[in-house]
Amino acid sequence: MNQKRITIAIDGFSACGKSTLAKDLAKRLDYVFIDSGAMYRAAALYCLNHQLIQNGELAKEEINAQLSAIEIHFELIQQEPHVFLNGTDVSEEIRQPEVAGIVSIVASYKPIREKLVEAQQKMGKQGGIVMDGRDIGSVVFPNAELKLFVTAKPEIRVQRRLAEMEAKGIQMNVDEVRKNLAERDHLDSTREESPLIQVKDALVLDNSQLTKEEQLDWVLAKVNLLVTN
Repeated sequence: MNQKRITIAIDGFSACGKSTLAKDLAKRLDYVFIDSGAMYRAAALYCLNHQLIQNGELAKEEINAQLSAIEIHFELIQQEPHVFLNGTDVSEEIRQPEVAGIVSIVASYKPIREKLVEAQQKMGKQGGIVMDGRDIGSVVFPNAELKLFVTAKPEIRVQRRLAEMEAKGIQMNVDEVRKNLAERDHLDSTREESPLIQVKDALVLDNSQLTKEEQLDWVLAKVNLLVTN
C-alpha cells in the first residue's frame, strides 16, 4: 500500500538549521525540497546587481517594472538543490553577507512576495514536498498536513551561522553575525507583509541541544504518524 505524500511546512528564525532539516527530511522521504529563503535571496541578489536598493531603500517603481524579468528555479545537481536566477546558478552568490544584509528588506516588499509565493504554491500542488522559510505554514501552505516551527537559543544560532560562514571562507566576527541575526529577526517578525509567526497548529522544535540526526528522527516520527493513519 502506497503511503500518502504530504506537504511539510517548516518556519523559524535564521540560523536555526531549517534548511538542513528540510533537505535531510526530503532525502529520507524522497520528497521535493524547496528552499524559499534561497528564492528571496536570489531576488535580493537581482536587486543588488541592478542597483535597485540604495541605503536600505527599494527602488519600487523600477522593481515593479522588472518583476517579469526575475526568473528563479531549482535544479538538482549531484543530488543537491541549486537555485538559478535567470539561467545562472547563484547558489554560492546568494550566501554572501551583502545579500544577507538586504534580503529581509527585499522579502518584505509585497509584489516580490506575491510573485514568489505564487511560484512556491505551484511547486507544491501535488504534495510530497518540504519547504522552509518564514511564512510557509501561515501563507504559502496554510493547509499543510505537518507544520513545524524551528527555534534555537540566540547564542547557539550565532555560533552556527559563524561556522557556516567560515566553512565558505567568509570572514565575519561574532558581533557582526549577532547584529545581522538580530536585525533579520526584527524585520522578519514585524514586517507588514507575511511576518514570521508561529501558527497555532505548528509543532515547536527547539533544536538547541539536538544533533542533526536527533532532530531528523523526531520529525520523521511525526511524519510517520500522519502518513500511516
